Amino acid sequence: MKITVVTSNPNKATEVAAFFGDEVEVTHVALECPEYRDDDVGEIARQKAAFAFEKVGSPVIVDDTGFYISHLNGFPGPYAAYVLDTIGLEGILNLMGGATDRTGYFETAIAYADETGITIFRGRVEGVIVSPRGSDGFGYDPIFEVNGRTFAEYPLNEKAAVSHRGRALAAFRDFITSQTHNENC
Repeated sequence: MKITVVTSNPNKATEVAAFFGDEVEVTHVALECPEYRDDDVGEIARQKAAFAFEKVGSPVIVDDTGFYISHLNGFPGPYAAYVLDTIGLEGILNLMGGATDRTGYFETAIAYADETGITIFRGRVEGVIVSPRGSDGFGYDPIFEVNGRTFAEYPLNEKAAVSHRGRALAAFRDFITSQTHNENC
């Protein structure tokens, strides 16, 4: 099977390829999708998928991710990329100050679009916001700790197994596996 990942962020495409390994051929189209706004990352992913499918003309997956920090009442939420570009990791850590509640979570919504429509798959992972550690990953990875390590300390294949994106991709894999099975019956 072949999957086309549409994103302007090559790191996301690399994570998708690492998740599937040899079982799926992953191609990347670097298409800049409009920045849709909504409180639900699933709805943002849906709108991006509709745009990407229209432009690419074949089945695609796109994603959108939110970062929800308890101490900040869920901020930055679905605006995580904008906030990272604007104030960076240091700005987030400054906003956290001396907070005792350092919990948060990531939620990724993957939208798969083909000629039959758009289907959404979600993944969520809980963690703790910490001082930066690690040299791998991208985005908030150095400050988000899961199971004692930041995402920047995980090798890519291990991160894919525990991350929010990995969980959404697992749901997508289950879907495409069942579709393929149903077509072969």
